[in-house]
Amino acid sequence: MLARIFRPAKTAMQSGKANTHEWLLEFAPASARVSDPLMGWTQTGDMNGQVRLSFDTREEAVAYAQKRGIAFEVLVDARPKRIVKAYADNFAFTRKQPWTH
Repeated sequence: MLARIFRPAKTAMQSGKANTHEWLLEFAPASARVSDPLMGWTQTGDMNGQVRLSFDTREEAVAYAQKRGIAFEVLVDARPKRIVKAYADNFAFTRKQPWTH
């Protein structure tokens, strides 16, 4: 039973960064999902796939997993580099390409 500790990425449906500041601990799937022949729904016998714990810091999540004896891996936090731009940069004299409509 392997757990993953990571920070979730921001959703593609909005520009806000809500729910991206906490660290999550969730278990990797132990078995593949099986399709139900009658309804077409997917099912699994792995109940740990439903567990998703949130922590304020990475250290809290790691301490929780170590205290409970859970094997875990910490996924690297890939935050995008912020590029600060101003609207006036569109009209700068040193612009490489001339501004056109």
